Amino acid sequence: MKDGIEVIILAAGLGTRMKSTTVKVLHRAAGRPLIDYVVDLAKQISDKPPVVIVGHQREAVQKWLGDRARYAVQEEQLGTGHAVLQAAKILGKSGPRNILILSGDVPLTRAETLKGLIEEHERSRNALTLLTMTLPDPAMYGRIVRDSSGGVVKIVEAKDAGDTEKKIGEVNAGIYVFAREPLFENLDKLSSDNAQGEYYLTDLLGMLRKSGQRVGAMIVDDPVEAIGVNSRAELATVEEIIQRRVVEKLMRDGVTFRNPATVVIDSMVAIGADTVVYPFVTLEGTTKVGRDCVIEPGVHLHNVTVGNNVHLKSGSVAEDAIIEDEATIGPYAHLRPGTQLGKHVRVGNFVETKKAIFGQGAKASHLSYIGDAEIGADVNIGAGTITCNYGLDRKKHRTTIGDGAYIGSDSMLVAPVRIGRGAITGAGAVVTKDVPPRSVVVGVPARVIRVLDGKR
Repeated sequence: MKDGIEVIILAAGLGTRMKSTTVKVLHRAAGRPLIDYVVDLAKQISDKPPVVIVGHQREAVQKWLGDRARYAVQEEQLGTGHAVLQAAKILGKSGPRNILILSGDVPLTRAETLKGLIEEHERSRNALTLLTMTLPDPAMYGRIVRDSSGGVVKIVEAKDAGDTEKKIGEVNAGIYVFAREPLFENLDKLSSDNAQGEYYLTDLLGMLRKSGQRVGAMIVDDPVEAIGVNSRAELATVEEIIQRRVVEKLMRDGVTFRNPATVVIDSMVAIGADTVVYPFVTLEGTTKVGRDCVIEPGVHLHNVTVGNNVHLKSGSVAEDAIIEDEATIGPYAHLRPGTQLGKHVRVGNFVETKKAIFGQGAKASHLSYIGDAEIGADVNIGAGTITCNYGLDRKKHRTTIGDGAYIGSDSMLVAPVRIGRGAITGAGAVVTKDVPPRSVVVGVPARVIRVLDGKR
């Protein structure tokens, strides 16, 4: 099937009802632009990259999609028929026998539905097969007018519909499969004689019927699949549905959610089996969580990689960070970008880290700032410790702490500085010079008072 069809995606409109300076198809739902979902869908249907019709902010759309698509430009937005005509310049008259037309602001359609639509199109040997849906409130959707035998006669746009037509519950879902030749042979015959002065793709229906060609329709089982985004309210509805699908899949894969309705989970997030997610958790971007983890209420992760058997306690926040197996974070810890925590690390209450690498077993249990630092294995950092990383030269400098060192409470480590393996800083020490291995420093500024014997 994939080699017998090409896909066109309509994405030229601005979306004025969004009340935004951002073009509609780049608004995000569950962490991704709307058009991402449609392009991914097209990839499941056709072997060839879709042709995306761009117009408003076309540079931004093309920059985002890159080589995932081919592009046709609609300089003036003169309707759906005019948009598809621009694609004809790229697709030409030869190629796969069928053309599937999707909208860039309809992200919920399932591949199985489209495959069923294409199969119906092929089976009935139609020139056009459209997807329809039945709604209790058709609102601004185009009405499907059928004849006495149930055949599709025409589609009447809401703004052109009369009182009787407005009462029709079956509406156009905006998804079409055309046979290639009749589509491209008739596009330039469309007229703009309507209330909007636009070239409607739907007018091809009447033209095809008039020439004796078959037109069919398939009603989608779940109208949700054809929901388009034209407002912030509809964007919120779509996001809710995508997130529900994500959570349902994760639960099927073995993840426990204590209260699924309260979490925010982006569509690209992955979570391993037997992890437990508490209420009011937010997982965004490309976050990946391993197996057997516990994520307590209020945790917020963005682009974070979490290993297995990790415990993320209440209120902790992390972004662009790596947390390895069996670590414990929080409560109320803040891991800023560049943080890397090794196995068995503990970063506790009200600890903030940034560009900090913690070796296996290291601990900063409470009330510390560790930035631009490399912390060795089994280091213990006392409460109130600060790596003073911003120098008089207005540059950030690094602190290095060797394996097994003990940093006393309220120590100020003035970077660039190196604390040797097994060294100790006394409470309140202000360390401005490198500390030799296995030595003890105290005071302001810190001075060596002894060198430790034995193994440390």
